[in-house]
Amino acid sequence: MRRSSFRLVAAAAAIALAVTGCSSSGDDAANQDSEFEIFTWWASGGEAAGLQGMIDVYEAQNPDTEFINAAVAGGAGVNAKAVLQSRLDANEPPDSFQAHAGMELDGYVRGGQLEDLTSLYASEGWDEIFPADLIKAITVDGKIYSVPVNIHRANVLWWNPAAATKAGITKAPETLDEFFADLEKFKKSGIPGLALAGKGDWAIAHLLDWMLLATMGADKFEGLYNGSTSWTGPEVAAGIKNFQRALSYGNKGAGNLDWPDAGKLVTDGKAGFFIMGDWASAQWQSDGLSLGTDYTYAAAPGTVGTYQWLSDSFTLPVGAPHRNAAIAWLKVCGSKDGQDAFNPKKGSISARTDSDLSLYDDYLKSAASDWKQDRLVGSTVHGATGNNALMAAYNAAVGKYFSGGFKDNAGLAKDLAGAYEAGKA
Repeated sequence: MRRSSFRLVAAAAAIALAVTGCSSSGDDAANQDSEFEIFTWWASGGEAAGLQGMIDVYEAQNPDTEFINAAVAGGAGVNAKAVLQSRLDANEPPDSFQAHAGMELDGYVRGGQLEDLTSLYASEGWDEIFPADLIKAITVDGKIYSVPVNIHRANVLWWNPAAATKAGITKAPETLDEFFADLEKFKKSGIPGLALAGKGDWAIAHLLDWMLLATMGADKFEGLYNGSTSWTGPEVAAGIKNFQRALSYGNKGAGNLDWPDAGKLVTDGKAGFFIMGDWASAQWQSDGLSLGTDYTYAAAPGTVGTYQWLSDSFTLPVGAPHRNAAIAWLKVCGSKDGQDAFNPKKGSISARTDSDLSLYDDYLKSAASDWKQDRLVGSTVHGATGNNALMAAYNAAVGKYFSGGFKDNAGLAKDLAGAYEAGKA
């Protein structure tokens, strides 16, 4: 049975898009499907606004196809992934589904649940227009299984300028020592130094992912995922100790807050810093807030010059009921028009190298510049370096530590090592 959180009926518009089949079948067919269903976790705020921008492009090119968005709300897709897997296991796939590019796709590929899209990259020219490092990250045994629609930055520090001024903070902290000194300043000014969101575990895990990178450096951090750095070694122990220290500056009742709630504490001047991906900016702008006035940003301390990235992408499931409509959607996802309609509202930069930066705000222009010159390191919590099994176990380990009063550092390290092993199974 189909599940749909809301249904979008295609508007009358221009010319239907001819589509080319992928390498798994090699057929050529125009989109004559009467409907098309995607599965996402974008249900509100800047995420929904960005998706609607891309939907508008699709509807204009496919006016006779009803667009159905089967969205399951929940940050980082923690709720949606379980529902999606149950549909795939029951052989009831949507026509396309959202997944983070990188290792998150591993289980779907190994399970034979995705079609190979390599020939679509060649026919659309994406093999020339997407960055080579990004294509490498989403290639499995020489084949590509998804179309990235954006690049997000995970390691961003956000704060309210007025609250910082009141606390005597005049510039963004670049090092962890400066970060902890500023947390103390916020505390002395009467507000928690760090906004925390413990509902669902992933936002606290996001914080740890950054802290490990900031403490260890990029090489040692990447070593966690190639076996050259031990999860129970001194580098991780130092990172967890810094994580523990940062949590001590958090807001009360964090376990009941999702990330938008924690972010609002910052924009309202009721908490100091917030470590969150750049989708936060799109959320705040959809709430009517202004970049530079209500909030501002910097690269997260300890990671200046490092871009911790993630990418949302769309797939073609094996057995998609409306395959031609899905291929038409994937062509929009990879197109310049589609990505430039999507990303300025989503709070991300285009995965393409030819995007029109005049459409993007000052933060996103800055992110686009950093993406080209910074050291690139994948996000664990958002699927670049870890598959779904690793991410689920990682989030659970951090949630256990946080809900237990963040006391058992050795236990957390052991559980993180177990999460890494779970991802290898």
